[in-house]
Order: sequence, then structure tokens, then C-alpha cells
Amino acid sequence: MLLWPCFWSTALAAPVGALPDPTLLALFATGSLIMRSAGCTINDMWDKDFDKQVERTNQRPLASGALTYRQAWTFLGVQLSAGLAVLLQLNPYTIGLGVTSLGFVVAYPYMKRITYWPQAMLGLTFNYGALVGWAAVHGSCVWSVVLPLYAAGVSWTLVYDTLYAHQDKVDDKRVGIKSTALLFGDHTQPILNGFAAATVAGLASAGYMADLSAPFYMGLGLSGLQLAWQVNTAKLDDPVNLQHRFGSNKWFGAMVFASIVAGKVL
Repeated sequence: MLLWPCFWSTALAAPVGALPDPTLLALFATGSLIMRSAGCTINDMWDKDFDKQVERTNQRPLASGALTYRQAWTFLGVQLSAGLAVLLQLNPYTIGLGVTSLGFVVAYPYMKRITYWPQAMLGLTFNYGALVGWAAVHGSCVWSVVLPLYAAGVSWTLVYDTLYAHQDKVDDKRVGIKSTALLFGDHTQPILNGFAAATVAGLASAGYMADLSAPFYMGLGLSGLQLAWQVNTAKLDDPVNLQHRFGSNKWFGAMVFASIVAGKVL
């Protein structure tokens, strides 16, 4: 999911009639893979003691003792160095944006200790590509486009990560981990329908400000139906169902990307 906001923004920034820059897409694909891995390492380092007490996570390398903290720090250093190497291929403005995102990456794992809204912080972290993609093309941000795109991404993350968090809600409540799954409880689905609507509205606003053509809105409508399907067919006490709904977000991301490209070239 870290990948798609980068791709969306890069496609929005492309000239009318043109496909997104394939070199930038390749860099973002590589960088997303590296930084997703680095984020997981940081999260596991913060959460080792919690992870030991949660059935789904107690076999993670640090929680199980298969990896030491020293080894984790070494691995993280390699990951961040690789991420920096990718970032340095971009323009100075984008490099600055990328560096500021590290604060969110480091802060996110702590949020579940102090607020029931860690999914909001994850959204701010995972969707930074909404800013970076446009900046990589133009060397600056057009805020009337990238801010609604960023807000849409944050709302999207609140949808999929709340569904994901419902898998662990029993263990999370027992060990003191906070989440929107626990906060929303039995009201999860109507609330997530609101965030799904906000996601589509933000994407529509970004598309309008970027002068996308009618095929974008047609594709966005189908994407919105996919997101509504996730929320309204989720079984909040069925981990297998929830994992499937969570995994289907790769298709939502791809559908939105295809819609943006269609709105540029058709």
C-alpha cells in the first residue's frame, strides 16, 4: 500500500496525454519496497514486548528471539542506506520531503501506546508519496492537488488498517495496545463507510484540480465500489475474512492508478 500513493501522484503530475515517467515509477517501486521493510523493522523493534503477547505476531524474529537488537540495528542501517540511495536520485525538493517523512516512520509505532488513532499516524506515514510523487516530477508541490490526494490516502489507510486491526483486537485489549478497531467497536462499518466516502471524495477533488478527463471518474466510481465491498462484506470477528479484505486493497490501489492514467491519456 505504500507504493500506490507514489504512483497516483506521479501519474497526476504527468503532462496531459502522457504516461507517467517509467523511471520514476521504478524508483518509487524500489524505494517503497525498501522503506516498507525498514518500517517493519522499526515497528518490530518498538513492539517486541507487545508482539510476544499477541498470537499473530509472537513468531516475529525479535519477539521469538531469532534476531537480537544489535542485528536488527545493523539490518535497519542497511535498509535506510539503501533507501537513501534511491532518494538521492530525485531532485533536492523531493529529497527534503523524503527526509521529513522519517519522523512519521519513527513515531508511528509509539502511537498505539498513547492514542486510539495509530491508524491515522500510519496514514500520514504511508501516504507521504502523495506529496513526493508530484514533487519528483515538478520540483515542487501544487497543494490544491496533492493535499486532497494525501487526505484521500489517509482516509483509505483508516479503512484498511482498521479492518486489519480487528484481527488482533482481543489480544490488543488484553495487553494494552490501542487501535481504531477497539475505538469504533460495533460501529466500525458505518464509520469506515464514511472514511471510504472521504477517500473517493479526496481522489475526485485531486483529479478535478489536475484536469483529468471523464474516464478517471468512471474508473474512480468502480474503485469506490470495490472499497465499499471491502467494508460492507467484512466479518469483524473472522481473521481469514479480514485478511482477504485487507489484501484486496492492492486492487483498489491499482484501479485508482489505472483510472488516473486513463484520465490523462484518453
